[in-house]
Amino acid sequence: MSRLSTAFFGAAVLYVLTGVVMGLVMGATGNHTLKGVHVHINLLGWASLGLMGAFYGIAGDKAPAKVGWANFAALNLGNLLMLPMLAVLLLGRQPIMPVFIAGQMLVLLGFLLFGAAVLMTGFRKPAVAEQAQPASFVETRKAA
Repeated sequence: MSRLSTAFFGAAVLYVLTGVVMGLVMGATGNHTLKGVHVHINLLGWASLGLMGAFYGIAGDKAPAKVGWANFAALNLGNLLMLPMLAVLLLGRQPIMPVFIAGQMLVLLGFLLFGAAVLMTGFRKPAVAEQAQPASFVETRKAA
């Protein structure tokens, strides 16, 4: 598994642990005010980063590494800026709007970069070794 894929999976685990602990605290206290943050942590962190990690793991060397690392950085930085501001908003306080908006834009950029990585990987021409088709069993037997 590539370092990029491992980074996505590692971050996803941190997000799901945070989301699960939040869910446990909300359940224990009966206070579900921050359920929107809980949902976003699980969706943007655990689910999205996990799926992206799987993509980069399957794509391997065909995936554009620089775009992948930019995808990782944008999505995580966006989450770290946006999610606390969402919590502030849900608690009835005024979030720091430039931080909130910057986080949202970085999350969007992260998803756009992921889309670009998927397209770049899909349209990348296979290496010469991949283009050669292996001989079938019947052709191998005739040659012998």
